[in-house]
Amino acid sequence: MDLKQKLLVIIGPTAVGKTKLSIELAHRFNGEIISGDSMQIYKGMDIGTAKIKAEEMEGIPHHLIDIRNPDESFSVAEFQELVREKVREISQRGKLPMIVGGTGLYIQSVIYDYQFSDAPGDETYRLQLEERAKEIGNVALHQELTEIDPDSARQIHPNNVRRVIRALEIVHCTGRTMSDTQKTQKPDLLYQTALVGLTMDREMLYQRINARVRLMMDEGLLSEVEQLYQSGLRDCQSIQAIGYKEIYDFLNGMVTLDTAIENLKQNSRRYAKRQLTWFRNKMDVQWFDMMDTSDFSKKITEISRFVEGKLQIKSNT
Repeated sequence: MDLKQKLLVIIGPTAVGKTKLSIELAHRFNGEIISGDSMQIYKGMDIGTAKIKAEEMEGIPHHLIDIRNPDESFSVAEFQELVREKVREISQRGKLPMIVGGTGLYIQSVIYDYQFSDAPGDETYRLQLEERAKEIGNVALHQELTEIDPDSARQIHPNNVRRVIRALEIVHCTGRTMSDTQKTQKPDLLYQTALVGLTMDREMLYQRINARVRLMMDEGLLSEVEQLYQSGLRDCQSIQAIGYKEIYDFLNGMVTLDTAIENLKQNSRRYAKRQLTWFRNKMDVQWFDMMDTSDFSKKITEISRFVEGKLQIKSNT
């Protein structure tokens, strides 16, 4: 890994304004954007994931959007591999790679030297677990992981059987959980990284989230989810995403549409709170308050100066 590769990372909770800022900075620093959102990889899931529209890109190349079908699983390790390859490609073109998103674990796995494969393995035990998964089902096997390593189980979807098995295998081989193994790692930053975090007053953020949910409904979120539902999509990693599972509850007759929308707002607010907690605890972030963006150009200039100093580069302005 070339440690001199420069990387700009923009993180923050949902609805804080990452997309708009990222486009401005991409223009200033000749950047290309890699999505750091674990759900924007899925085709046909546009409105609920707040996927950037083509006209909003303003000609800036975007990567890792629409690369999987909704019935496919996707792991942190896969994301790590794909993004690191994109960082290399973009750097080789003389552009600045930018990761923009809110999925903390995924972004953390890319920029720090975490190793998912270092722990010892046991092929015989792994094959036994694969057979066991076929016999008792994915959910039951995931429940076994929940009982011995709840932290890892929370991060792994039941249908991501390969990773469930890997977590069980690590406990079997080492006597320690995968989450404990990760906690003891003291990873280094792999890149010359400018880590920009966007934040704002929680009440204002929650108002923006509620407004975004209303806009999503106006833009056709119900129709988008109905298409996935009518295609037969069930029990997949993708539809566990906020914005989809709530509407699925409505389509399954479990709640009214109004209740589903309220649940979507509440779950989005809770997710934003978890995102902020994660970023503050896990990453060395330079935070910028986005409360007052009446003079957006001033905010852009402030953040640009930080990026210039951190990456030792000059902006185009």
